[in-house]
Amino acid sequence: MKITPGKAKGMEAVSDARGVIGAAAMDQRGSLKKAIAQHKGVEKSAVTAEMMSEFKEAVTRVLTPHASAILLDPEYGLSAAKQRAKNAGLLLAYEKSGYDNTRPGRLPDLLDHWSVRRLVEAGADCIKILLYYTPFDPPEINETKHAWVERIGAECAALDVPFFLEFVGYEEGLDEKGPEFARKKPEIVARSMEEFSKDRYGVDVMKVEIPVNMAYVKGARSCKGEWVYEKQEALDHFRRAAAVARRPFIYLSAGVSNDTFNESLEFAAEAGVNWSGVLCGRATWKDGIPIYAQKGLKAFEDWLATEGVRNIQNVNERLKAAKPWYQFYGASSAKGLVAD
Repeated sequence: MKITPGKAKGMEAVSDARGVIGAAAMDQRGSLKKAIAQHKGVEKSAVTAEMMSEFKEAVTRVLTPHASAILLDPEYGLSAAKQRAKNAGLLLAYEKSGYDNTRPGRLPDLLDHWSVRRLVEAGADCIKILLYYTPFDPPEINETKHAWVERIGAECAALDVPFFLEFVGYEEGLDEKGPEFARKKPEIVARSMEEFSKDRYGVDVMKVEIPVNMAYVKGARSCKGEWVYEKQEALDHFRRAAAVARRPFIYLSAGVSNDTFNESLEFAAEAGVNWSGVLCGRATWKDGIPIYAQKGLKAFEDWLATEGVRNIQNVNERLKAAKPWYQFYGASSAKGLVAD
């Protein structure tokens, strides 16, 4: 496996000294607006662009000294990007607001006024897109999604910039937090990782979900009663998903609590899988949303400087078990992979 100089440079920019990705995520848009509005007791339309930028700036300013990179969106996050710590690389999101996509088939869409070239010109070291995906969708829906990812992969290759693909599983008609979906989740995650490992997509890093729902792992701290998997079964699901990956992968927090995400990473470590880090958003800062909404910026910054930093340090502690992304290809450094 060889990679181009531009892709190697981008990957190094978002990794720590060990080659592990410990990135913070702050690219939420629609879901963040909704949450701020809810805690303020106002309509979503009352949450201004200035408020969104202010929130993102605070998260970036306070948390990036403890992160290898920050993921932002170009709609509200460009002012925040300028306030990141010198050690932190920049990933920019290319898709329209993703976490509130409930259209049939959950077909994705790109930002109207942006291209990979423009995102790179805005300072992006890497490009990220979010895709809702399940192998159980009708072929016509998944073929549309496959072609969409291929286009973005080709665009990133042309600009010589790393492509991070985040895929989030779902099943029409099922509650994604319920036990029925928990039973299907391991297969959805594993088959998605297998699919997007294919060379045709040009993906450099897969940003993947934890392959089980920790709330349904018997004996786990996150389990409150009903369970779907025994602990050994859950560990096997981690191993099965990792075994089909042909690209480095990092875990996303998917809106769970800091403690649940930490427990998930402890399971990844115990399972011995070859993961390369995290892109962790809401598990770090979401509990600060009511503080910002009800008490304002200064109170939120104070919360971030204590609780937020503690949250990210908890995750960083678990990252000691992660492996450098270049080790996935058998190299001892990023330079060992660069094509002549």
